Amino acid sequence: MEKRQLGRTGIEVSVIGLGTMTWGEQNTEQEAFEQLDYAVDQGINLIDAAEMYPVPPRAETQGLTETYLGNWLKNRGKRDDLVIATKVTGRSDMDYIRGGPRLTREQIHQAVNDSLKRLQTDYIDLYQVHWPERKANFFGKLGYNPVDDSDAVPIEETLEALNELVEAGKIRHIGLSNETAWGAMTWLKEAERRGWTRPVSIQNPYSLLNRSYEVGLAEVSLREDCGLLAYSPLAFGALSGKYLGGQKPAGARLTEFSRFTRYTSEQAQEATQAYVNLAGEHGLSPAQMALAWVNSRSFLTSNLVGATTIEQLSENIGSASIQLSEELLDRIEALHQRYTYPCP
Repeated sequence: MEKRQLGRTGIEVSVIGLGTMTWGEQNTEQEAFEQLDYAVDQGINLIDAAEMYPVPPRAETQGLTETYLGNWLKNRGKRDDLVIATKVTGRSDMDYIRGGPRLTREQIHQAVNDSLKRLQTDYIDLYQVHWPERKANFFGKLGYNPVDDSDAVPIEETLEALNELVEAGKIRHIGLSNETAWGAMTWLKEAERRGWTRPVSIQNPYSLLNRSYEVGLAEVSLREDCGLLAYSPLAFGALSGKYLGGQKPAGARLTEFSRFTRYTSEQAQEATQAYVNLAGEHGLSPAQMALAWVNSRSFLTSNLVGATTIEQLSENIGSASIQLSEELLDRIEALHQRYTYPCP
């Protein structure tokens, strides 16, 4: 398994990372253990979780994903061989998380302590801010209108709290998620100005159906050594082609949870069909072509794949050994010109 450096840390992470947000909802603890055993055996060392998981978020299940991972770590004893990443929930109306999560110093400290207990570990390798405190474009929001977010917790306060936790040894490094180019540079410059810990990664959506990261953030990743941890690289499984033609496979995420509509528009369906056809022409599975393309990006640190079955996980991990031809890459670019950002 290819390894890539995480920011300027000297830590190397697998080009395929294991996403976990189905554990506790679509996957049982036993299935989570099976996924972890298989992934680690295949050379994966980056495991990505969040205090909010599983998804869809519910009070009844919140924290189960970290709990399952913590139980596995205790049982297997492989802690020092792995890079464990998790996230603090951004500002939202999920009042079952600390009465309504905010990125204040007090809540950051509490969130880290709670995650450490669930993970049954003394430290978190990569602690990420799940989404910004301020009003910004993320989760597919388009356009930008000035809004009053004067009550937002300043980035400086959140960063200082995270720096304190690094100094205390509870977290090793910090990362961003669902962030913009302005936000990423503000974090980086504030860290530089203060001499505090700097972000080492940005976890944003990135796939053949959503290449908006390339507009501004790809340059930030390369120039600032703050690489992409790509999430939803298969667009919630849509790029496998399994939802085409109105199909609704039993147990699949978009079958089970109608709230997820980001990758189901008519334009998304047309683009997906085109990529599926292209993969078939080149003798590749649609999922592996889509993932191998993400793997090939120069600004990528790790490609976070999730699965509900070992068979899916095996196929996804297999993309690490696939090199796409220049001809195929050119064909993909031609389709992107036709279907530009169908699912921002």
